[in-house]
Amino acid sequence: MITIGFLELNSIAKGILAADMMLKAAEIRLVSARPSCPGKYQILITGEVSAVESALRTGEESAKANVVDRLLIPRVHPQVIEAISMSAMPSSLKALGILEFFSVTGAIIAADAAAKAASVSLIEIRLGTGIGGKSFVTFTGDVGAVEESVEAGAKTAESSGALVEKVVIAHPDRELYRSLF
Repeated sequence: MITIGFLELNSIAKGILAADMMLKAAEIRLVSARPSCPGKYQILITGEVSAVESALRTGEESAKANVVDRLLIPRVHPQVIEAISMSAMPSSLKALGILEFFSVTGAIIAADAAAKAASVSLIEIRLGTGIGGKSFVTFTGDVGAVEESVEAGAKTAESSGALVEKVVIAHPDRELYRSLF
């Protein structure tokens, strides 16, 4: 099973340093390392649990006071990484589920929970770039499955207050789907 690790920093320079240190510290795969809004830096990695844990520790040590958020999900649903990279297109488009968050980690955790809760296909996990630091998750499936996944994803943010909004569109217009890709 795949493990995902995420580090968010409030310094672009320290973020680039942390990404380099993480890659040198353990056998991991860099999914992305990039600036995000507002002036933060995000590092997303995958690999075996121990390697990801080690790399995250190294990244945190190299950036210390600049670390804003950290996330480790062992046994992450495989669709999560594909949706972050937008590397897989759902085979069919049905009902549409949308979860919107104030935090990047909130969106990743919710996407994992949504994908595990019911038979849905993740479309995209947008991680705070170009949208004022907010993040959102979109997915498709049968109406009942989308409703179940929306509730499961929203529940992950209950205690943090990170959830902005949750929406289910039972029969979205095909033109709307084209705008999502």
